[in-house]
Amino acid sequence: MTTLEVKDLHVSFIDEEEETSKEILKGVNLTIRTGETHAIMGPNGTGKSTLSETIMGNSNYTITQGDILIDGESILDKTVDERARAGLFLAMQYPAEIKGITNAEFIQAAVNARRNEDNPVPVGEFIDELDHSLKILNMSQEMVDRYLNEGFSGGEKKRNEILQMMMIKPKFSILDEIDSGLDIDALQVVSRGVNSMDNKELGTLMITHYQRILNYIKPDFVHVMMGGRIVKTGDSSLAAELENNGYASLRDELGLDINLTDEDV
Repeated sequence: MTTLEVKDLHVSFIDEEEETSKEILKGVNLTIRTGETHAIMGPNGTGKSTLSETIMGNSNYTITQGDILIDGESILDKTVDERARAGLFLAMQYPAEIKGITNAEFIQAAVNARRNEDNPVPVGEFIDELDHSLKILNMSQEMVDRYLNEGFSGGEKKRNEILQMMMIKPKFSILDEIDSGLDIDALQVVSRGVNSMDNKELGTLMITHYQRILNYIKPDFVHVMMGGRIVKTGDSSLAAELENNGYASLRDELGLDINLTDEDV
């Protein structure tokens, strides 16, 4: 079992041009173990995506207090690629398009980066596993022969992110609004890809606004973020409660002084 731990995390966004600093995360605590699926829900602008980007090492965000650890070892001094090699994976809301490198080339390089550099994945093994993953996601061979995400629809980009995750086999997968913009069919396909992973070897953190994806990917824990903090944790029934009653009802129940229409970004 491997553990990812976020301890009292305070994060600010520093705008160098404007010479301003804005605190976004205000003391987040979260522990995820391989074999667990966690979901984070919350209103717009409460810091959910900031948390995912900070865990992955995005330099646009500055940690002013707290720590991020894998099996008790801080990763704050690790670069993005070092965190990826350590087993972290982020499926982004808006994947970038990269010309000049095909999907297959990118995925093969990423898979080899996760392995011992003296033990690259055999080509035949890579092709067999890629074909298997493509079938699960209803993706064609033509898609992996195209440049990375170039000309892909929003749904195709989301499937491509899950394809990368399935091939790389991280220890912890952070899915940042992977359901955004997907129709029901695409949502089911993406969920099938996530569920095809060996859950005992993977810890999953899903960031979402809606309960619908949780009908397909069952969370062990649901956390609610407001005002840059996790304010409540429960099981999957908490997501249904939020869907029925909204965030304002929970805010009032907890007695929180948070303006849900004007929160931190």
